[in-house]
Order: sequence, then C-alpha cells, then structure tokens
Amino acid sequence: MECRYNPFISRYNPSLFDLSSGKGELALTYRQRLSLLIIIDSFIVLTAIFFSRFLLDASLNVITAPIVISSITLLLSHHFFSFYYKLYKKAWEYASVGELMIITKAVSFSIVTAAIIQQIAMQDVFFRLLAVTWMIHMLLIGGSRLCWRIVTSKYHKNGGQRKKTLIVGAGSAGTMLARQLLRNSETELMPSMFVDDDVNKHNLDIMGIPVVGGVASIASIARMHKIDNIVIAIPSLNKKQLNTIFTECAKTTAKTQIIPMLEDLATGKVSVNQFRDVQVEDLLGREPVELDIDSISGYVTQKVVMVTGAGGSIGSEVCRQISKFLPEKLILLGHGENSIYSIEMELRELYGHTKIQFATEIADLQDADKMLAVMQAHRPQVVYHAAAHKHVPLMERNPEEAFKNNVLGTLNAAKAASMSRVDTFVMISTDKAVNPTSVMGATKRIAEMIIQHMDRISSTKFVAVRFGNVLGSRGSVIPLFKKQIEKGGPVTVTHPDMVRYFMTIPEASRLVIQAGALANGGEIFVLDMGDPVKITDLAQNVIRMSGYTVEEIGIQYTGIRPGEKLFEEMLKENEMNDQQVYPKIYIGKSIEVDFEEIEEIIRDFNGMNKAELRVRLLDLANNVVVLPKFVSVTG
Repeated sequence: MECRYNPFISRYNPSLFDLSSGKGELALTYRQRLSLLIIIDSFIVLTAIFFSRFLLDASLNVITAPIVISSITLLLSHHFFSFYYKLYKKAWEYASVGELMIITKAVSFSIVTAAIIQQIAMQDVFFRLLAVTWMIHMLLIGGSRLCWRIVTSKYHKNGGQRKKTLIVGAGSAGTMLARQLLRNSETELMPSMFVDDDVNKHNLDIMGIPVVGGVASIASIARMHKIDNIVIAIPSLNKKQLNTIFTECAKTTAKTQIIPMLEDLATGKVSVNQFRDVQVEDLLGREPVELDIDSISGYVTQKVVMVTGAGGSIGSEVCRQISKFLPEKLILLGHGENSIYSIEMELRELYGHTKIQFATEIADLQDADKMLAVMQAHRPQVVYHAAAHKHVPLMERNPEEAFKNNVLGTLNAAKAASMSRVDTFVMISTDKAVNPTSVMGATKRIAEMIIQHMDRISSTKFVAVRFGNVLGSRGSVIPLFKKQIEKGGPVTVTHPDMVRYFMTIPEASRLVIQAGALANGGEIFVLDMGDPVKITDLAQNVIRMSGYTVEEIGIQYTGIRPGEKLFEEMLKENEMNDQQVYPKIYIGKSIEVDFEEIEEIIRDFNGMNKAELRVRLLDLANNVVVLPKFVSVTG
C-alpha cells in the first residue's frame, strides 16, 4: 500500500484511529487532534447559527447577508477564544468542571463578539438569534467532547481481560486511583467496587463504581464477587488501622496491595497508581517518632563521627541517618571490605554535593593497637559502636569468637575512645542481654558492663542502647520465611509460643542517634519496642502476603534452639524504671559492675575450652548487684 504525504498525518500509522487497540484518542498527535477539532467545531458553529435562524423564522431562506456576516464573525471568534483558553490542548478523557467552564467562556465571548459586529455593521443586534445560537453552540460543543470521552472510555474498559479490583477507601485517593485505572487501558486492574467505613457513602456510585460496604465485609464481598485484587487506597492510615484492614484482606484469596504513603504523594515522589505489595514492615512498624533535631544537631553537625560495623544492617543505617545532619567527617569502620565499600559508594553518591568527608577504615576490633591508631588518627568526637556478632545459634557453637568480638572488641574500642578523648561513645546492645541464656546475649551483657565501668573511670560519656530484633537485618527471620515460601514450604518456626520484639532498621537507628543526644554517661537506654509479636502469626502474615494460604505452604515447628528463650525482656527486674526520657526511649537504673571478674575471665580465656567458657560467660552476665541510686537525665 502506497502512503502519500498528508500535512495532517506526518507518519503513517495503521492503528492511528483503531480504538479497539485500547489506545483510542491517545494514538492521535497534537497536530492531528487540532485539525480534527477545528473541523468539528467549524461545522458546529455554522450549524448552530443557521439552525437557529431556521428555528426562529421557520423558513429555509437562512442564507442572508446579516447571517453570513454573523456566522463568519462567530466562526473566527470561536477559534480565537478556543486558542486563547487552550481549548484545543485539553485531553478530553480527563475532562472535568474546569473544561466545562472554558467551553462556556469561549462560546459566550464568541457570541458577544458577534453581537458587537452586528451593531457596527448593521446598527442592530439580533438578540433572539444570538440567544438560541448560544444554547445550541454550548450543547453541541460540550456534547461533542462528552461523546469523545464516552467513546474512548468505552474502548479503554473493553481493552483485554482485566482483573476485578476492590478498592478500600472511597475518599479522594481512592477515587483518584479508580479514575486512573479506568482510563489506563494498559493496566491489568479494573476497579469494580469500593468499600469504606463511612456509612454515608454506602450504596452510592462513584464514577459508576458502587460503594458496597465497610472494611468488615471485605472477605464476604471478595468471595461473592470473585475479586482478584484488593488495593488499600488510604494513604493516611496508621499502622494499627492498616493491620486491621489487612487482617480482613488476608481472609480472601485476592492479592492485596497498597498505595504510597501520604508524604510521598505530597512531595511528588510517586503517583497514586504506583501501588505496591503490603510488606511485613507496614504491619509491625510503629508511627514515626519526631526527632529532637536541635539536640542531635548540637552533637553531630560539623563533628567528627565514627561508626564501627558500618557495613552491617544497623551500622550502615546509622551512617545514613547521621549523614542527614551533615557531620564534618564520617569514619566508616568495619572488618568486611565489600560492605564498607558498598556503604561508602552509596553515601558519596547521596552526599557528594555536601562538604562531608567520608573516610573508610578496614580494622579488626580485636586488634587493640589498630583501634587506638585509628582513633588517634581521626580524633572522633562521637563513636557509634555497632560492630558485633549477633547470631545466637552460631555463637553457641563458637563462644570464643563471640567473646573475642563482643567483649574484647568492645573493650578495645572503648579504651581507644577514652585515650583519644572522644566526647560520647554509644554502644548498640540487644534485648538478649537481659537475663541471658545464650552466649551471644551473655557477651553483649558483659559489653554493657564494660561500657558502664569505662564511664566511671573516663572523661568520655559511655552509654548503651538496647533494643530487640530489627526487620530486614542480616539473619532476620523474614528473609528466611520468604526463601522457604519460594521453595514451596514449609515455613519453619521453633515453637508455637515463641514471641519477639520487632522494630524497623530506620526507626531503631534514629532512636539510637536520639539516645546519644540524651547521654549524660553510664546509662543503658532501652527503646520501646511496642507489643511483642508471635513468630507463628508473623509467619502466617508473610505466607498470605506472598499470595498463598497457610494450608498450601504449611508451618513446621522445629523446637527451641540452644540458647534461645520463648520470650525476650527489655529490662531486668532490678533495672526497671518506668519514666520515659524521650518518646519511646526509657532508661534503666544504674547497676554495680564488678570489673575484676571481667578482667579475670579475660586472663583465663586462652586456657578454657568452649564448655567452660560458655558457663563462665553466663555466670558472669547473670550475677550483678543493684545500686540504690538512679541515673538522672536532663535536657
């Protein structure tokens, strides 16, 4: 087929007007749309004035000099005002009240212009003719755009097999999402109905989509109408509300997704139709705590800061959070070169435009001389000690490594900090240090004791921050569950009554930094971890989020591993202090530390076997005496 050049169609496209392709009007270029609309509007304008003359005079003799002058004036003025108000640039598949107002202005000003020309040329204004013309003009121009929208929308909806989608939330975000899904023929989701807890919206139709009930009826609605997908479209939900909604969605076989958070929509990072799967972090995380920016800036901004274990999950996030406060220099210290390189490259990319100096140090905490040399070289004012061995079963089998890294390594870092006159040293601890039954927990408890002892003999302020499991960290249970589900199951849980505290990595890191700003020295800060979570419930949620039922994957109980407890504690009985020093941050009571016992176990370490070392560590960690005084925190 030979295709000749056409000034209105610059490139041949056989599907240009193929509405059945699902693209409809979107296949037209601007020049093609402009040409088509000018032709349609010209026909409408001329039809309106000549038909008005016919209606008024009931005669076919409508072509007269006054009518011809009026029609030419009306035609030219219509196109002038259409270009002026950009009527031809509107995408009519997204038309609303604003576009109707523009049509009204263009038509009305065109009629006024025609009236002025009539007065000048004929010394008379045909008011009846112009009034009828205005009504027909408005009806046909508005009607043509409406027909355009109806036709394209019809073919968009019929474009292929689309999945029936239930939208949770019939507010502004939900209706915006529904509108975009209806108009986007390329998405596989077709909005079929809303649910909303606002009873005033029940039984109403929004854009032709019914509001069929509240959140409590999601399961029955999904079964009755064979819903394929559920999209939660309430960006302002708090975690508790989201948990309630997801619990109902989990009773169905539909895939559940969520639109972005309100702040991401407001800042334009993402659009409302860029929804994602619901993550465990959405359900277990808490509402974010506002940080005391002034107090943090006072001890981090324009200061030299060192982070040990900077390549780990917590350490790397601490680095990210600290960088936001623009320190003068940030030293990334770690034992693994690949992880240190990775976080260095990430920070340089994000903050390369700032004056932050990023320095990297590959060092072993067990090398006391190296740690002192690094501290002396950089002279940090603040140190975050995140480096540690944290895997409970592995440390049970290798107690000597846990001791060398968590106890000797912490002692080396603390002594180097003290000798280098560091202002504040913050050690990151764990809830497993409370009444420890594992080697890992015992070594972390002894590390806390070292920190409190160093605070008593040094000008450096030494503090520890204690929290529970973090979601997404290395060794976290959630990645393990996901791998097991990918393989078809079963998901393994040690005990049906096993519970743990959970916190997201960013939240834990922010609170660690905040606790450092509150430090007076010697405190053990305890982060409020919220309510403990049953691991069985967590496993069931991960299975459902992966699109399976618990019956399909299965849960297998393997028995408690050596060193594990059914539940963790954040404070020992003799450490309890109910007063919060900051939202979600508590402080434990000061305890007496017998450092001579720690020095003794360090001396005897090389002569002990694994079993002896394990017993000595647990005995030392579980035998402390309470001091009668409280640590006070001010400011």
